[in-house]
Amino acid sequence: MNVSVNSASGTGVRHVVLFTWAQGTTSEQIAELCAGLARLPGLVPEIADYRFGADLGVNQGNAQFAVVADFASAQDYLTYRDHPDHRQLIADLVTPIVANRVAIQFAL
Repeated sequence: MNVSVNSASGTGVRHVVLFTWAQGTTSEQIAELCAGLARLPGLVPEIADYRFGADLGVNQGNAQFAVVADFASAQDYLTYRDHPDHRQLIADLVTPIVANRVAIQFAL
């Protein structure tokens, strides 16, 4: 088990986003989003690790989808956040289907 209670002194950053989809979102839209997300690490070299996927449905009340990205520094995260390919993916593939989004960035 890997536990870190207070790693504020670390330089790495983990970005976690949870989504709940709007009513009527199709499996095709989710598949298109997944394909777009899979391309991002090749387009944004600052991404150190990138994982995403649908909730397993084990617990009621969970978000439906998560994206977890690791970066070597806060500046690398900001480069990703503002990268044109990332911004375009959000505009084209996320915004049309998202009902709720929550996110956090924390030190590794």
